[in-house]
Amino acid sequence: MAKTVGDFIVERLYDWGVRRMFGYPGDGINGLFGALNRAGGKIEFIQARHEEMAAFMASAYAKFSGELGVCIATSGPGATHLVTGLYDARLDHQPVLALVGQQARRALGGHYQQEVDLPSLFKDVAGDFVHQASAPSQVRHLVDRAARIALANKTVTAVILPNDLQEMPYETPPRKHGSVMSGLGYVAPRTVPHEIDLKRAASVLNAGKKVAILVGAGALGATDEVIAVADRLGAGAAKALLGKAALPDDLTWVTGPIGLLGTEPSWDLMRDCDTLLVVGSGFPYSEFLPEEGDAKGVQIDIRPDMLSLRYPMEVNLVGDARETLQALLPLLKQKQDLAWRKQIETSVGEWWRTLETRAHVEANPVNPQRVTWELSPRLPDGVIVTSDSGSCANWYARDLRMRRGMMASLSGGLASMGAAVPYAIAAKVAHPDRPVVALVGDGAMQMNNLAELITVAKYWRNWSDPRMVVCVFNNEDLNQVTWEQRVMEGDPKFDASQRIPDVPYHRFAEMIGLRGIFVDRPEMLGAAWDEALAAQQPVVLEVKTDPEVPPIPPHITFEQMRNLSAALLKGDPEESGVVKGTLKQALSAVFGRR
Repeated sequence: MAKTVGDFIVERLYDWGVRRMFGYPGDGINGLFGALNRAGGKIEFIQARHEEMAAFMASAYAKFSGELGVCIATSGPGATHLVTGLYDARLDHQPVLALVGQQARRALGGHYQQEVDLPSLFKDVAGDFVHQASAPSQVRHLVDRAARIALANKTVTAVILPNDLQEMPYETPPRKHGSVMSGLGYVAPRTVPHEIDLKRAASVLNAGKKVAILVGAGALGATDEVIAVADRLGAGAAKALLGKAALPDDLTWVTGPIGLLGTEPSWDLMRDCDTLLVVGSGFPYSEFLPEEGDAKGVQIDIRPDMLSLRYPMEVNLVGDARETLQALLPLLKQKQDLAWRKQIETSVGEWWRTLETRAHVEANPVNPQRVTWELSPRLPDGVIVTSDSGSCANWYARDLRMRRGMMASLSGGLASMGAAVPYAIAAKVAHPDRPVVALVGDGAMQMNNLAELITVAKYWRNWSDPRMVVCVFNNEDLNQVTWEQRVMEGDPKFDASQRIPDVPYHRFAEMIGLRGIFVDRPEMLGAAWDEALAAQQPVVLEVKTDPEVPPIPPHITFEQMRNLSAALLKGDPEESGVVKGTLKQALSAVFGRR
């Protein structure tokens, strides 16, 4: 049998180092699936329950493996379903290639079934490279460029493949005018700023008396270098959410997350510093950074378009975080006055005591903070933690202490619901020998994560370490938005939009061959986590949590308090619980500090 275009694409992707692909089949992409079958397992195909989940998996696989993530979908609805997950990869700067089917070339323009203008659809999310193949000899350079651009630019690319083209005999590009003779391979360059710019940066940092560091996902490979620089400068360090695993939380000067999901020590760090060093972070909320003019700034980022975007910097350094910090360190002077560092350490110690107090505040029935507080000391070495968007992300951000060797991520720039379980599946595909924990709200479970438990049930026996725990915070409320309505808009909870059905998630898990554990009393949590983390099969740990425990930001403004009061005056259906929950948390902060 002659090699088809589909066969060539599979071979070419293999030559690019692709060993796994996430997706869902359909007649618009059958030619490529036939080629995958004929390839005899050279590229493993992971079947999601929905194309959006496949794209989330490709994004997370890129995050956890450092490799090119690849997802595949059919024409029409299969292609449109991919878009949300692809935006997750684009906004978090992950290399992902989407292979998408299309109707036959002769039908295009004929208002044919499932005919969608796919180049236009993907023009934004895959804006660096999206092209539709039209001839067999064209696919070589389309695949080569799509892979290379995705890896080099850390972005999303897309190749659109009409279904009739996939089955045609492959043709090598002819050696004549109009042909493109592309090749394989990409190795990231060593990117380090010029010496003169490093000296300028060092001058700013050496002059600072109160240095603060903010790290993001770009610093994940530079842990030792960030620690060395922080110790040299007597600095404290906060972490953007995507950089949660960049620094271990057992370092006494690490203030934890920043922003609405952040900590009081991080707020104080940014408010009081006179110098700011940002390493590999696009943290979006400028109001949580120093007030403009209060601090001198230095930023390191591999992407020039991310420099001086959130805060006006004195020195902008384009470079790899690890290499740049290594080059910068010899130029930095050892700080002799460590009063600033000691102030930070005192604040951090008090904050952990506050979190412990808050986690043990009585709730109805279970305080959601207690869920992650009990998990934190039980996290296995080398664990990978994923979180969904929503109120569970607050407790993931604040209460979990990361240790060296752990990994963690979530949908950062897009902040999409429904990513935690596909992220966890991708983590297991990338690292089948590591335990994985996913923290999920009940809204995200009902949206799409419940179905992806079926994917877990399908594949878990392939994992060398079978441990995966999906922890569901069941509060029958779209909780983050409920609190945003109250605090940001001054509106009471709108039951019609916010209340969701009570679903027995643990029983669904048992029904499909997984293990289920249900907790509705706080004293059960520790033993439940021990049981779940010791299980030799995936577990759904369902905890009945209190929706009226407020995700209090690190700094409460007068406007926020006024809005909450207005919401209660308008007649919030949970008024009594809101008042009690908020008061308990506020008082716990006071007594926790003491």
